[in-house]
Amino acid sequence: MQEASFSNFIRTVFYILMFYYLFKFLARLFLPMLVKKAVEKAGESFQKQQQYAQEAAWKKAQNNDEIIYKETDAKNPRETKKVGDYVDYEEID
Repeated sequence: MQEASFSNFIRTVFYILMFYYLFKFLARLFLPMLVKKAVEKAGESFQKQQQYAQEAAWKKAQNNDEIIYKETDAKNPRETKKVGDYVDYEEID
């Protein structure tokens, strides 16, 4: 059975700190490039979706030659929604 020693503890703490600072250094180098690529990819995807939507709308407008007007009935005006009757309360002494 092995016993924990102070030198092994110090070595472990050193390795943890070394890994932390190495990771922090590499993140500062490579993270901006990764974020830039992700933003560019999202922008391209957005542009493709917009282009597809515009093409679909253009084709729909090209095929629709007929215009439909909906006339409102003046005989049956739209009813307003009634919530309830107003009740006036008085205090009784």
